[in-house]
Amino acid sequence: MAKNHVQVGATMPWTNGTGSDVASGDVVVVGNFVGVALGDIADGAAGELAIEEVWEVPKNNALVIAQGDAVYWDVADGEMNKTAEDNYYAGLAFAGAAETATTVKVKLGAYGLLTNLEA
Repeated sequence: MAKNHVQVGATMPWTNGTGSDVASGDVVVVGNFVGVALGDIADGAAGELAIEEVWEVPKNNALVIAQGDAVYWDVADGEMNKTAEDNYYAGLAFAGAAETATTVKVKLGAYGLLTNLEA
């Protein structure tokens, strides 16, 4: 392997400076990355975030999400939705989610053929 290889890139180290503890499975935004905490991370402690693969996360329960839809993390509401404005691009819906569903399966970091994102 090349000497400059760092890691596979499915996870990233992160130090929690949010002022609150983060629970395993919580969605975390770091810059333009949307990740999922792989374990509990106390405020001020370091941990790992998954930034790839498929994760089941909270969604707006008044919203239908179709398989393949682009989804965005709404930090204020703590849920996925389909609104890009003021939210963070997370990936694509891996499976559809009905209006009454409280979660959606998301392929983090997937881009597909999105035309509204800058590469």
